[in-house]
Amino acid sequence: MKFGALVFPFHDPTEDPTLQLEGDLALAEHCDRLGYDEFWFGEHHSGGWQIIASPELMIAAAAQRTRRIRLGTGVATLSYHHPFLLLDRIIQLDHLTRGRLIFGVGSGALPLDASMIGHDPMQARRMMEESLETITALLRYDGPVTRKTDWFHLDQGVMHLRPYQWPLDIRVAAFKSPAGPRLAGRFGAGIVSFGASAAIGTGSENPLRTTAEIAQAEAEQVGLQFDRSRWSVMSLMHVAPTEEQARAEVRHGLTTYIKFVRQILPMNVPVDLDDPDAVIDVLMTTGSAVIGTPDQAIRHIEKMWELSGGFGTFLIEQSDIADPEATRRSYELFARRVIPYFTAATWPRIKAYEQELQSGGRTRRTMAAAQAKAGVEYCHEVAERRHAQ
Repeated sequence: MKFGALVFPFHDPTEDPTLQLEGDLALAEHCDRLGYDEFWFGEHHSGGWQIIASPELMIAAAAQRTRRIRLGTGVATLSYHHPFLLLDRIIQLDHLTRGRLIFGVGSGALPLDASMIGHDPMQARRMMEESLETITALLRYDGPVTRKTDWFHLDQGVMHLRPYQWPLDIRVAAFKSPAGPRLAGRFGAGIVSFGASAAIGTGSENPLRTTAEIAQAEAEQVGLQFDRSRWSVMSLMHVAPTEEQARAEVRHGLTTYIKFVRQILPMNVPVDLDDPDAVIDVLMTTGSAVIGTPDQAIRHIEKMWELSGGFGTFLIEQSDIADPEATRRSYELFARRVIPYFTAATWPRIKAYEQELQSGGRTRRTMAAAQAKAGVEYCHEVAERRHAQ
């Protein structure tokens, strides 16, 4: 399993946007140093909170500050861009990142984004499919591509660059509708799942397994296989040494975040939103979030793995629910305690330590005996030298 973070972002509109954007890039650097595998930036154009208009610009800046972490558009909204021009920029960005790019695509979440540019939000999924079909055709490099729809026209289009990586890593956003996994299967793409953990504690329909089943069924229709290693799933998370500390740290911004998210997503939090502990209890019970310890995070991710049947990357939803310093500590603690559990980095060491504990102090006794033996031998050596004089 791999690990990463996704920054939509959810930034409080009462704070300075320049510093918030700089903070996003600093967090990408922090995650790169800690060994995370993926870092994603969203695209939104309204609402005051989600202030990244171009994930490509953020990725270009982050690529200059990081060494190994992969950088994703989380996601590029296909219906807002001419597919030829968007793909041309993405291919250039793939070269600038030396193949570290993940091209995440979606239909958009904010109706005002679409209506301000004259689009019907109810047509976004249809437009996304038309765009992704065109992008996939262009990436085959088997001749000019012509497409004409009611919102874009491509006449004999040919890409004059190939991506740095081959094939280009495309992942389709999935939330609750079958649209995302259907397109992922049809076009041989991966998936990035938003809100995937919400059914953990409710006993409702399992969106993770449904997503995989749809993607696999659609892939088989065109002779492909759904690649679970290119499936990133996301959940809200903040960890600290104790659950009490984690709860205290998210009082910084959790309820403000929930008040905004409830306006844009079909999310029900049936408690007083001014009571942080009550909100946390609901999020933890439904599986929508972990506000607690590394062990609680491990159990949460294990449950997601069980429900899904396996995925490639677990993403932390970065939402400014804690202050920047507490957030950095959370990511570091997660990297030190949670990631090694799943990558098995600590398992040989733990086994070796258990072996030592089961030896009944053999190392201690051997060392003591060796030290005593060396002392006796040295005494004999000194005595022999004196005798020789």
